[in-house]
Amino acid sequence: PNPFNPVTTIRYDLPQESHVHLVIYDILGREVKTIVNSKEHAGYRSVRWDGLNSYGQEVSTGMYFYRLETSDFSKVQKMVLLK
Repeated sequence: PNPFNPVTTIRYDLPQESHVHLVIYDILGREVKTIVNSKEHAGYRSVRWDGLNSYGQEVSTGMYFYRLETSDFSKVQKMVLLK
């Protein structure tokens, strides 16, 4: 998803049903927006982040991270928003 403007798609594959928590953070580690926080069935998934924070405001150009956590997996990935 790099770089992106103004929307990016985050893809992941669940080998089994699991609770998924996917959160966007800014470069300082502050939470920007929770994208997913629910139990999901096994399979291929994709979610979109529209560059908005939890309050519906556009975020600034810069580096962001998403953290994807399931019951047995965790991944952090860098994303760059260019306007």
